[in-house]
Parts: sequence; structure tokens; C-alpha cells
Amino acid sequence: MTGHGTATKNLLESYRAIPEGAPVRLAKRTSNLFRFRDDAGAPGLDVSGFDQVLSVDATNRTADVQGMTTYEDLVDATLPHGLMPYVVPQLKTITLGGAVTGLGIESSSFHHGLPHESVIEMEIVTGAGEIVTATPDNEHRDLFYGFPNSYGTLGYALRLKIKLQPVKPFVELRHVRFGSAQECAEAIDKLGPDVDFIDGTVFGEDELYLTLGTFADSAKHVSDYTGQQVYYRSIQDRNVSPRWLNAGTAPTDVLTTHAYLWRWDTDWFWCSRAFGVQNPLVRRVWPAARKRSDVYRRLVALDKRTQFSARLDRWRGKPPREDVIQDVEVPVERLAEFLDFFRREIGMSPVWLCPLRAQDNWPLYPLEPGRTYVNVGFWGTVPIPPGRLPEHHNRLIEREVARLEGHKSLYSTAYYTRDDFWRHYDGATYRRLKEEYDPGGRLLDLYDKTVRGR
Repeated sequence: MTGHGTATKNLLESYRAIPEGAPVRLAKRTSNLFRFRDDAGAPGLDVSGFDQVLSVDATNRTADVQGMTTYEDLVDATLPHGLMPYVVPQLKTITLGGAVTGLGIESSSFHHGLPHESVIEMEIVTGAGEIVTATPDNEHRDLFYGFPNSYGTLGYALRLKIKLQPVKPFVELRHVRFGSAQECAEAIDKLGPDVDFIDGTVFGEDELYLTLGTFADSAKHVSDYTGQQVYYRSIQDRNVSPRWLNAGTAPTDVLTTHAYLWRWDTDWFWCSRAFGVQNPLVRRVWPAARKRSDVYRRLVALDKRTQFSARLDRWRGKPPREDVIQDVEVPVERLAEFLDFFRREIGMSPVWLCPLRAQDNWPLYPLEPGRTYVNVGFWGTVPIPPGRLPEHHNRLIEREVARLEGHKSLYSTAYYTRDDFWRHYDGATYRRLKEEYDPGGRLLDLYDKTVRGR
């Protein structure tokens, strides 16, 4: 690992070059977070040499991967071996280290939990500037289990060893339509191991779909959603009724495994419509290489800096709008309640569903192992009612998720009080880990970073 050793040496040098008392951040070019912050001029750690897949062990189904490696590159390295990570988050530029210290999820999470649950060991640079290797059973096991959902406030993953699963060349899809949220939730709870992937899409109160994916060795026809066609629209066009759920019906669509893993990235789920990319005329001239989530996010960041959309709305006499960009987990038996609340109070569609079952206890994001939760993802803007706070809808969501015994991801805005925050995210464990691995407070505190936006 000569290259990795050199990168580690450079990183430690960049750490020591940051003035004493100054906060330590990563100097990275891209982000999938939706907590926009101006870091211009802030010193950062040099992580430019941590973006490689170091090795793939096809026999033992493992990979040694640097922390800044994107899932796009990781999948490209593992698929030729007939393997893939247990969970591949849906956006290409999410990094392995980011998905572990933050949270990632995808349609294999029903079987495999979240990305950090297939990690075997992590090499971490701590806030104290020390490099430790954490595993589930060594002297740093508390850091291993406390690292997920710490968002770089306990340290940064430099190298991770992960488990891989075997794949087949194709994924057969069955889009199953349901007429109510309760019916959909009951179906999720009954699903077993006979499908490899499960996610869902909500278009309306009486139009919900579960998409069931199954690996296949061959295919007569394969769809392509990187050109004129839009994947999420195909769900409405190619579907079957719930009576076919366990009837072994023919697939409604088939993708290559590679295309399946990135089916949502081309249009950033459905968010590309905000840029006109789903308009057939625009779509024809929009470069194929620019139909991807990181391009759209850069456009959003530009709009945030220039306030172009907000100024245009004011000029048109429209009310200000609130960003409602969140992922939450609610127990499957409370899903119908949450979707009913969301329809009444937020009114945004489509909405993404992704069932998951945690495999172990992870204190900073305490999902009950073995219990079925459903991730609900929603990304857009809604008008702010007159006289309401700018974060009105986000606060409603936080309260409702807490009432339903759910949890909320921290990649976007949060508005918890400090006491409520630490009640949800195990403040006692976090403080103990912070004192041990960042005693000088060189890294930001988790509350300050994710709620106060420092």
C-alpha cells in the first residue's frame, strides 16, 4: 500500500499545518450534503490521495477501499468480479467514507441494513491527529460502532475493508401498485428473502408502488433510462396489481445490474425536472454526461449563492419557499400515519420509500435491530404560509417523526433544540467518544455541525 502510505503521510502533514486551535475540516471538492456553507479560505485536510479501490478479494468477497472513493468508482472495480457492495447508495458521487460516517441507504437495505453494517474494519484519523484501526472486537470497538452518523466530528475514515455480495448481470423489476398507504405498508411487512431489492414510490394518496428487484442471468430486452426515457415515469407505465405480488408474474422491466444501481442518478430521482431536463426538447440537447446528480447539485448550490430563484419569485409576486429536503425512517406499522401527515401538511410528490432492517446496534442512530423501518425521502420546496417561520414545514416533520418513534438523517437542515437532539442521537455515548478521540475539540461538535450549521 505504498500509495496509501504516501497519502496518509501527506494528510498528517496537512493536519499539523493547521494552526493550533483552528477547526479541522476536509478539503474536498464535492459534497452530497444539503447543509450549504461557505468554507472559502478555511484550512482543510488534504484528502486528494484517498480516492482509490486498493484491492478486491473475489475469493473472500471483500474490498479494501480508501475513504474518499466514490461508489461510482467502487462499483466499476467490483462488478467485473461479479460482486457489489451490500448497499450501494443511489447517487454516484457519494463516497464510501461519507456513507459510513453519515448514512446511506438503498433497495438492498431491507436485507443488509445501512452501508456501515457491511464494514469489517476502518482506519480512522481522529480529531487528535492519530490514526487508529477500529474493528467490531478490538480496543477501538466503541469508535467502530459510534462512527456511523458522526459526520466527521469524531474523525475521518481513510481506509475501509468491506464485505461484497455476488451479483448476476441483470435485475428484473416488478412495479406493484397499491391503492392505499396501509395496503402498501402491510405488503412491505410480509415480504421475504425471495426478492433482492425493494423500494417504492408514492405519487398520490391512492397511487403507491413497490418495486421488487430480482437478479437474473439473462434478459430478452433491457431498458435504458439514460437517454430520452425517465426511470420514475416508467414505474407508472409498467405495473401490476397487488394480486401478483407473490404470483411469480413476468417482470415489468429489466435493467443491467450496473444500470439498476444508478437508475436514480440520471435524473436525481425526479429532481431534474426543476432544471427542465425532463422536457423532451431540453433532454435531447442536454449532454448525456451531464445527466447526473452531482451536476444538478452544483446548479442548486449556484442558485443558493446567487439567490436567483428567490429573486425571481419575489419579482413574480410569489410567496417565499422553504426547502424540504429530508430522509426519515419510521416503523413500517406507522408508515401510513406519516404519509397521511405528509400529504396534509407538506403536499409534495413524488416521495421515495425504502424499507430497511438494521443488523446491529449503532448508538448514534439507534434503529432497533431486526425491526422493519421505511425510509421516506422527499426533496423539493413548498410555499411558506403567511406568518409562519421559514423552517415551518421542517419543524413539523421533526415533531411528527419523533411522535412516530422514527429517526431523521442529518445530511440536511435540522432544527432540534440541543436537549432534543442529544435525546435522539445518544448524547452520552457521543460525549464519551468525543472526549477520547477528540479531546482538544479540533473537529466540530455534531450538534453544532448538523443543526447550527457551523
